[in-house]
Amino acid sequence: MPINKLILGDNLEILKSIEADTIDLIYLDPPFFSNRNYEVIWGDAGEIRSFQDRWSGGMDHYIGWLKERVEEMHRILKPTGSIFLHCDWHAQAYIQVEILDKLFGTSNFHNKITWKRADTHNDAKKQLPNVTDDIFYYSKTDKFIFNTQYTAHDPQTLRDWYQYLEFPDGTVRKMTKEEKDSQIIPSDSRRFNADNMASPNPRPNLMYEYKGYGYPVKGWRYSLETMQQLDAEHKLLFPEDKKGRIMRKRYLDEQKGVVVGDGWDDISLVRAASNERIGYPTQKPEALLERIIKMASNEGDTVLDPFMGGGTTIAVAEKLNRQWIGIDQSAMAVKVTELRLQKQQDLFSAPYTVQLHKYDYDTLRYKDAFQFESWIVQQFGGKANTKQRGDMGLDGKAVDGAPIQVKRSDNIGRNVIDNFKSAVERFDKNLFETHIAAKQPIGYIIAFSFGKGAIEEVARLKNKEDQIIRLVTVEEIVPIAVKPVIGVHINELEKDESDQRSAGTRKIEFVAAGQSPAGIEFYSWDFTYDAEKGFKPEVFIDKEGKQIYSCRTGLHNIAVKVVDNDGLENIEVIKLKINGKIEQVK
Repeated sequence: MPINKLILGDNLEILKSIEADTIDLIYLDPPFFSNRNYEVIWGDAGEIRSFQDRWSGGMDHYIGWLKERVEEMHRILKPTGSIFLHCDWHAQAYIQVEILDKLFGTSNFHNKITWKRADTHNDAKKQLPNVTDDIFYYSKTDKFIFNTQYTAHDPQTLRDWYQYLEFPDGTVRKMTKEEKDSQIIPSDSRRFNADNMASPNPRPNLMYEYKGYGYPVKGWRYSLETMQQLDAEHKLLFPEDKKGRIMRKRYLDEQKGVVVGDGWDDISLVRAASNERIGYPTQKPEALLERIIKMASNEGDTVLDPFMGGGTTIAVAEKLNRQWIGIDQSAMAVKVTELRLQKQQDLFSAPYTVQLHKYDYDTLRYKDAFQFESWIVQQFGGKANTKQRGDMGLDGKAVDGAPIQVKRSDNIGRNVIDNFKSAVERFDKNLFETHIAAKQPIGYIIAFSFGKGAIEEVARLKNKEDQIIRLVTVEEIVPIAVKPVIGVHINELEKDESDQRSAGTRKIEFVAAGQSPAGIEFYSWDFTYDAEKGFKPEVFIDKEGKQIYSCRTGLHNIAVKVVDNDGLENIEVIKLKINGKIEQVK
């Protein structure tokens, strides 16, 4: 399966299609066992079907539903891979015992991470408020990727432990009470603590004097060579009194911080005013996924999220230079994740693909030719040709080795058949003759449609020369639909003349109206649209298609995307000129 891919569909079937031992890290946040209507977040047909299936039985049915998916996840994890399963109190005990322990083994259980996701409320009457989620951490084997994570020192540790300042001239002093309380120190100083260098156990071989200072009762922690090295690096603190003890200086700016444990209360939920908020009700904070991905994978590794939701895992994996696969049964989830990727993309971003149930004809027909050739060959089950020159016009090979040619055109004519037949024979004459003898296709031509001449020539070759060329339309490989249409109306709202700061500013209501046979799912808005940089939404999810925006004097490019229930999209760009009045520029 290609990596960096968003896939719309049932994750069970898609997981089954992924090759074993290919994924480095899996994070899943499956629907909780709460049987509440608020779990239907997007509200599209795929999500509703999944919800109904999940709740056709009780706890046993839910565990069975989840277990068959985790079985596939265990199969596709690399031996060095890990899984993080996010759940709440409703079913966490059943999930650990009935699924994770049985599939991964208790010996490969590492942690039950407790994440404090919310604040307590004052309305708890009969029990303590549930403000935490559990994240179970298992590896596939005992050889797994683990990178220790650190967090910042808490203020009390800094106040009580890192008490010394060192200045460029080499002088050292203790921090004043004011400096400790304010945590504001001179800019030209380095802060450090004085660490004990005494051995915890008797070490006769390390009982030596150093520069006139006696050794601790049980000896030093370090050999003479190490002591000299630390001294050369100015990392020893010598007391004025020779009877005092030499200490090791540990500079704050050289410390990684405090090792992260299994209680995570330093990552806040995504609040209403958060810059990363997209409007997804159970959106997880990027910091949460960043810690997990950094801890259990390395750059270039492949991260899978089979319950993609709002796309946080995918967005963070992309930022951290991981490869990724995201799956969701909701078209809206897939498209929202795609919008998040679009917003954060730059010139160095890796390419990715989006696999929907249906594809827009215009997008396929007019996209980059080489990208389309590679993509459609893979969708056909073949292997794409990575060369663009010297390939005799052949774009890939089928499973049996037969050449594939892709024509990103309609009404393909006879001349294409003639040229293709000649290229196939020259490509591999033995294979050509073998396929003729076996009455198998000598090759495949993929196009949007074929003309009468091409169809007649293929029939003649089969009947007269026993040479089979199979003509395959794009729609036979992937379903094609017509993208939605969209129109936008603008209405100027009443101006507040009392606010002089808003002089020249116009408050405008934008009303988008989309139409699609599949039904409209949502709209997304970019109020500073730049065609070269691409669509980078400020409003991700707008169910009504209405937005109010204040436009200052000048030119404005405002773009709105409409997404239908098949995941197909269209975009409309409104160009406005504000100069005392509103003028729409064509």
